[in-house]
Amino acid sequence: MVTIVRTTNAVRLSFLQALLSGSGIRSEVFDANMSALEAGIGAFPRRLAVPEQLRLAAENLLRDADEFYDD
Repeated sequence: MVTIVRTTNAVRLSFLQALLSGSGIRSEVFDANMSALEAGIGAFPRRLAVPEQLRLAAENLLRDADEFYDD
């Protein structure tokens, strides 16, 4: 798994997962538990990761949707 996006925005994270899933790209969210420990203040971004062999397809999909950036 490789990280493609880091974000503190839980709504955006769900949107990105839906985009990827709709194209058949499996994704995982890393650091969700760390984010919960910090009481939701947004200090620790969550990481969206995809299988390494699907990295290019995922990045292109997010670029096409103007969503390939960290926030």
